[in-house]
Order: sequence, then C-alpha cells, then structure tokens
Amino acid sequence: MTAPAPESPTAIERVFYPPVAQRWGLRALLSPLTVVSWAYASAVGLRGALYDWGVLRAERVEGLRVVSVGNLNVGGTGKTPAVLHLADLLVREGRKVGILTRGYGRRSQEPVTFTGAGPLPSVEDAGDEPLLLARRCPSVRLFVGADRVTSAYRARDEFGLDTVLLDDGFQHRRLARDEDLIVLDEAVGLGNGHMLPRGPLREPPSSLRRATLLWVRTSAAVGSGASALVTTPSRLPDEGAGLPRVLTRYGPTAWVDPSGGLLPPEALRGQRVLALAGLARPGGFLKTLRSLGVEVEESALFADHHRFTPGELRDVESRARQGGLRIVTTEKDAVRLPAGFEAWVVRLGVEVLEGESHLRRALGLAGMPDGL
Repeated sequence: MTAPAPESPTAIERVFYPPVAQRWGLRALLSPLTVVSWAYASAVGLRGALYDWGVLRAERVEGLRVVSVGNLNVGGTGKTPAVLHLADLLVREGRKVGILTRGYGRRSQEPVTFTGAGPLPSVEDAGDEPLLLARRCPSVRLFVGADRVTSAYRARDEFGLDTVLLDDGFQHRRLARDEDLIVLDEAVGLGNGHMLPRGPLREPPSSLRRATLLWVRTSAAVGSGASALVTTPSRLPDEGAGLPRVLTRYGPTAWVDPSGGLLPPEALRGQRVLALAGLARPGGFLKTLRSLGVEVEESALFADHHRFTPGELRDVESRARQGGLRIVTTEKDAVRLPAGFEAWVVRLGVEVLEGESHLRRALGLAGMPDGL
C-alpha cells in the first residue's frame, strides 16, 4: 500500500489552489468555466449592487446582536472551528447564544431548532455541521433553516437569546448584522482568484469592504512572545489590508475513541491508519494526522459533505481489516457515520495568537478578561 502525499490534492484543489501558475494548456482547457464564472460574477455583482443601492434592504432584529461568520471561498477555510470557538467564548461570558445556519446538505426543508443537551435530529433533517456544533456546544441553541431572518426573531422572542452567530452568513444579506467576520486561510488565500466554477470564490475580493474583522488561520511558529511571531509568506488579499485581524492557529487537542472517550493527541502515535473524510480540502486533514505521528497507510477521500453509502463504508472497513489499520476521521464526518461504525475522531481546537481585543469588541464583550 502506498501512503497518500501530505497535501494529496484532489482535482478541484489542483485547479482552485494551484501551488504554481497554471500552464497555458490547462488555462485553455478550463476556459469554458471561465466564461461561466463571468456570468456568475455578473449575477453576484448585480445582487450586491441592489443591496448597496438600497433597492434590497437587510432586516434588523432589534435587541439581538448578530455576528456573521463567513468566507469568500467555498469550503475548506476553517469556518466551523471558528464558530465553535466564538460560541464557547460567548457562553463562558454568560451570553445566551444561538447559531443560525441553513444546514447545508440536509434533505429536509423544514426548519428545526435544538440544543445538544436534548435529543438531536437526524443528519438528514439538520445537516452534519449543525449536529457537530450542537455536540460540541450543548448549551447553544441551533436554528436550522433557509429563512434566517425568521430564525433570528425566534431566537429573540421564543428563547430570549441575546446573541446569535450567523453561520456562513457573509452572502446572506437579508439579515442585518452587527459584525461581519471573514475567515481566511493564510496558506491558500483566495486560491486562483477566480469566481465559481473556475475558482473557489463566491464573491470578488472587493467584497471584503463589507467585512469588519478578518479571522486569519495561520501555520505561523510562535516564540516566547507576540513579537516572536514568524508568519509564513502571506497569500492574503490586499483588499483586506486595512481591516483589524485576529490571528489564529488550529491544532488537534484530542482523539475521540470509538466509544466516545477522550484521549490525548499522542494516543495513536506510531499507529497505522486509514483516513476517511469528505472535505473540500482533505490535504489539511492528512497533514494533521501526520503531525500526530500516525502512519497514514491508506485513505478514502470524498467530496465535501459526502453521504457515505453502506457499500462505501463496508469497503472502508474491509480495507482497514485487511491492512490491520485503524479508521480515523474528522468530527464533521463522524456525525454522518452510522451507529456502530468504529472510527477514531480527531478533535481540533483554536488558539488565538493575536487580536483578542478585536475579537471581544466584535462579540460585544467588555475588555480583556483578567490574566490576559
């Protein structure tokens, strides 16, 4: 068996996030997608202009603080860990918190609301990310539905919440927000700079003028103090140069074993594994596994939010059994696995390196806590 490369780019990753300038032959081959992206950009630009000119108006829910957490790229920037970190911070500060999300990939169209402290809906009814958020933040109420304005009113009027996080909300302009936080991965920036479907962008870089805060995910090394921060070559867009920034680093904090127990990050060091994931950029997951000291012998990688079929999972189990491998996966993928499927789950955490004061301002929290 041959282990996948750490970056293991999929075909889409190679197009959206090329490590070097694309050759003219590939650009010519992709030219039909470029034409489609122009049409998409025109539609996005027209909709944005209607909001900018006041023809379309955002609705404000008075008495409710709305913090949007979104991105320009489609998938793979690290938005879900950011939402988890913000929700946890707000709860620790005594806020009554909700998360408004559309529940991408769910099959039901009916709105649902729940918390992780009670019975959870199925992944078909809620989607994978809402279930992950509920499990990790059981005191936060999830509102899953396309009409997030209605969800915001319910959060305020039915449940007495004072703050909501608008998950993946940058493009959802119907609901007025107090802050617009944009998540960017410094390693890839805005990719090839093209709009969908030729590139990863849902909006042009100029849309960053609407943002109020950049949440930057970095792989920087940190020394003894903030001044020792060593940043990697930045691929961040120039359009966001004047915005306040929160510099963050993501890393594994624990393994969750098949029975649900938490083990330290070094628990599987030296173990041979099969990596199972359905992610927009699976290369990052493989890199995380290698940082944990496991030996990635095989992988089963699928598209983002992929619904694993029984046949696919039987094949994964068979490959793992034949190779004497443990199956490892991500938290987001784990919620789509059936009961009884044995897999070890990597739990990620967020470390804020710089900009804590900007973050607290955006969340409407009073100054820095004691000890910081």
